[in-house]
Amino acid sequence: MVKNADRVLVVGPSWVGDMVMSQVLYRLLQQTRPGVIIDVLAPAWSGPILARMPEVNSALTKPIGHGEPALGRRWKIGRALRAEGYSQAILLPNSFKSALIPFFAGIPRRTGWRGEMRYGLLNDLRNLDAQALPLMVQQFAALGLDESAALPTELPAPRLIVDAGQALLCQQQFGLATDRPLLALCPGAEFGSAKRWPLEYYAEVAKNYMQRGWQVALFGSDKDRQVTADIALIVNDSANCFDLAGKTQLAQAVDMLSLADAVVSNDSGLMHIAAALSRPLVVVYGATSPGFTPPLNANSSVLVSDIDCAPCFQRECPLGHHRCMRDTPAALVTAKLDALLASNSGK
Repeated sequence: MVKNADRVLVVGPSWVGDMVMSQVLYRLLQQTRPGVIIDVLAPAWSGPILARMPEVNSALTKPIGHGEPALGRRWKIGRALRAEGYSQAILLPNSFKSALIPFFAGIPRRTGWRGEMRYGLLNDLRNLDAQALPLMVQQFAALGLDESAALPTELPAPRLIVDAGQALLCQQQFGLATDRPLLALCPGAEFGSAKRWPLEYYAEVAKNYMQRGWQVALFGSDKDRQVTADIALIVNDSANCFDLAGKTQLAQAVDMLSLADAVVSNDSGLMHIAAALSRPLVVVYGATSPGFTPPLNANSSVLVSDIDCAPCFQRECPLGHHRCMRDTPAALVTAKLDALLASNSGK
């Protein structure tokens, strides 16, 4: 422990994309509080992401499942953290459970948004004005400032660092060429199927670019294996289309995505990783909205459904037609990506 240091414990979010966006807070803290030491308490899976954020001093594993009460274990973790001398805890989740460990740790200032009856557990309790702070990153960043402070007009964007050596090893391991452009497709969405652009549309985009001499890599977790396998089956070109879903660790996926010359994605965790790597990126929105979780990357374009029921923010399409995604054709996404790449080449 560093004596008399400005030490902050951040209770991190539970989703990949949210964790990437939380880097905005860490970067803002470093800008406004020089010398601050930031530790993040988060699920074990997030370690590789937090390791790519130079602002984070330490990632502390929270050995408790999402939504699990585990009051006794939270008490033990909190008691163990008392010796660390944190001056403040910042809670990004709005749940009651997320406030227990900082309270048990006796951290003198415990900051978070009002939610789930956290009176007493938090002593720097804020009222969220969602109209004034419509973006998730704004809501994260505001917790790093005094309640009366104005949020900067421009926030620092997430910027993950890359292990170039591991990226090269992965490229060799999976047989990707080094002398051909790479299109990364991210067709999964952990949140639910309502956020997924149809797999046959992804296959159409893949074929279009492969006909131009590109190679294509399909990214995703174990849960996305069926979706990527179906896309690969439609494409039917294993020499140029590489299905990586479930074959890479999260850190490897970060490094591999850094090699992509272009990315097409749903609103997903991998999308936010690609944005934090400054990849040319097209994102298809339907059930969710870039008005809440946009790609934080100037080198990106979005396609947003304009049908009446979108965005619904539901995990599955409540009307069963999934038009918010199905009405965005592959040709439109290809044209959007072509325009983005053309603008990049002119810079």
